[in-house]
Amino acid sequence: MATSLGQLNATQTTGGLPFETTATVFHPTDTPASVHGLQFRQLPQVWDEGIPLGNGIMGALIWQKDDRLRLALDRADLWDLRPVKEFSGSDYTFRFICEAVEKKDMSPVYRLIDDRTSIDIAPSKIPAGAIEIPIAGLGKVKSTELDVHTAVCTITWENGTTAQIFTNATDKVGHFRFTHLPQKPEILLEAPSYEVPQGTKIERNSLARLGYKKGKVIVKKDHITYRQKAYGNVSYEIDVRWKQPDPQTLEGTFCLTTQGTPYSEATQASQQMDNYAKDFTAALHEHTDWWKNYWEQCSLSLPDDPTLERQWYLEMYKFGAASRKDAPPICLQAVWTADNGQTPPWRGDFHNDLNTQLSYWPGYAANHLEESAVFTDWLWQIKENSEAYTRQFFGVEGLNVPCISTLDGKNLGGWNQYSHQPTASGWLAQHFYLQWKYSADDIFLRTRAYPWVKEAARYFENISVKDENGKRKLPLSSSPEINDNSLEAWFKQTTNFDLACIRFTYQAAIEMAKHLQLDKEVAHWQKQLSEWPNLATDSTGLTIAPNYPLEYTHRHLSHLLAIHPLGLLDVSQGKEARRLIERSIHHFQELGTQGWVGYTYTWLANLQARVFDGDAAARSLHIFAKAFCSPNSFHLNGDQLKQGFSGFTYRPFTLEGNFACASAIQEMLLQSHTGIIRVFPALPMSWQNASFKNLRAMGAFLVSATYHNGETESIHITSEKGVLLKVFDPFTRKVIEKQMKAGEVFNLTR
Repeated sequence: MATSLGQLNATQTTGGLPFETTATVFHPTDTPASVHGLQFRQLPQVWDEGIPLGNGIMGALIWQKDDRLRLALDRADLWDLRPVKEFSGSDYTFRFICEAVEKKDMSPVYRLIDDRTSIDIAPSKIPAGAIEIPIAGLGKVKSTELDVHTAVCTITWENGTTAQIFTNATDKVGHFRFTHLPQKPEILLEAPSYEVPQGTKIERNSLARLGYKKGKVIVKKDHITYRQKAYGNVSYEIDVRWKQPDPQTLEGTFCLTTQGTPYSEATQASQQMDNYAKDFTAALHEHTDWWKNYWEQCSLSLPDDPTLERQWYLEMYKFGAASRKDAPPICLQAVWTADNGQTPPWRGDFHNDLNTQLSYWPGYAANHLEESAVFTDWLWQIKENSEAYTRQFFGVEGLNVPCISTLDGKNLGGWNQYSHQPTASGWLAQHFYLQWKYSADDIFLRTRAYPWVKEAARYFENISVKDENGKRKLPLSSSPEINDNSLEAWFKQTTNFDLACIRFTYQAAIEMAKHLQLDKEVAHWQKQLSEWPNLATDSTGLTIAPNYPLEYTHRHLSHLLAIHPLGLLDVSQGKEARRLIERSIHHFQELGTQGWVGYTYTWLANLQARVFDGDAAARSLHIFAKAFCSPNSFHLNGDQLKQGFSGFTYRPFTLEGNFACASAIQEMLLQSHTGIIRVFPALPMSWQNASFKNLRAMGAFLVSATYHNGETESIHITSEKGVLLKVFDPFTRKVIEKQMKAGEVFNLTR
């Protein structure tokens, strides 16, 4: 029997790591590094529990494999991008799927789209290789720590040897330094298993199926270079160098570059390292300065809930490590591709049915707009491919995005009902909207946000048809992962998921066009919006589709998209809206948790925060932190406690659940989606003290606030752009409006 949210006992909601692990955790001290970071009494023994380092383009997982310290390297743009030949044929159309649904025979669709993903090995994200250092001679490890405030991993052995490792935040070069060494260790480089000995059984997801010839490894006295040809024009190079300033010290650098991708550098790793002059100390200073600035952009304190405070810092650390300007956005595993001789879970791709979207939820309010813009930069970069896909597959002009996408925005395939989801661009459009609303950047609005949203709206206009009542509908609709991969996964009536994406896109287009004073376009989008039906409801709340309520426990909250994140329904709209929202959330929980995964809890927490239920949101987040996270904080999807929080107990890791967790904590502290800034809108009763500095609100406002002894104490708001401020005054319980000037500060105190 599933354990309900209300049945979680006290021992399961307080600090510590999520579940039993091979690594024992230190009891935190009162320093930020130990409170917020990772601390183990040994090295991680499994790759997906490794210490994660990253600078957006290059990542490393630090763990122990046999008797070696292993730095598993990854590069965000390292992909096998071989084309899917089935997706260039004349049958590859939306009409083909519509006809199959009409005939109630999906077998031709399965053969064309679904089956190939269980047969083909690519397209796929691929690993780069690993640096290995034998450590048996160093004896027992005393501690392994990750300081998230400096993004440095420190390993200490009982014999006094210490290692520090980081991936430089500014120049894409990794560094390591060992001190107090009893003897110089060997430096090794292990290539991925692209070739295996003859007669070896090759598993379905084995890297050996990619068909690569083993790359060239050049070993010198203090230098290793590895060059590997991948598919097509893509290749990559790892360069590792080291020196000994004194007999007990070893310092090294490592660099990983690609050729043949949109993100490749002009020169390869070995050439870059030939001219690299920074020593360890200089690079460390530069690196820690970047992270100091990152954390100064936003911070928070939850003294009554150290577990969720720590979780927020771990999540935002991963966000800073995984999303950087001039690099690809966060995919399923970001810059930490599987280090197990196989392609990563779900090919490590860009899942646009929730994974990419949830991953960028926290960036806006956390005041990390540069890191958030990485997502919209990529969506803009793949715009032409998305438009070509829309013409080819859907047969109309406009813009939709493959729901299961490769690095270059092409369809990778998978379950046909969500890999070809007809409204993916609607949910993605929200990220252009959020980037604009939080930045109040009119140049971005005019040159990127509105042009992208406009093309998505034009696609919905072109793909839709009129029903017998004159209302628009999709020829075929879906709700991500509902009914999994069956014929019933396709709906002939427009689902609430698709309808929410469509209605949001038109509302965003209207608001953007109004701001740009494009009156004719405003009128056009308003007319289009009026031709679509309202969201379908019944006694259970929001349904999957008209007359189709959710009737079984399910991981994806697709039918509730209109509540969060899209905000089409909000409690601020009155009693009827509140009742509908609360009824919908209650019904989802009533069906039990057996079908849930980790991200279900964190998405639910965001919904609970939107109805100002801080106690429920905190419970959901504590369950996530304890039952669904690896010791290194990675979201493992299944219930690792095996205590009924989910029927899934598997452990492939993805990151969207982590970032939705950070978003929910921020929603508990600050909300501005209605145009009115509210501080501490959803605090649990147990939180008597809390504070935050420089959370960002829509309208380009930076907000800091303190909560003391159960009451709001102060609010400090700075306007970046000089627009109308609307803030709920917790002292008078009224909304204050004030026209602000750029740089002006507004204060409220008890």
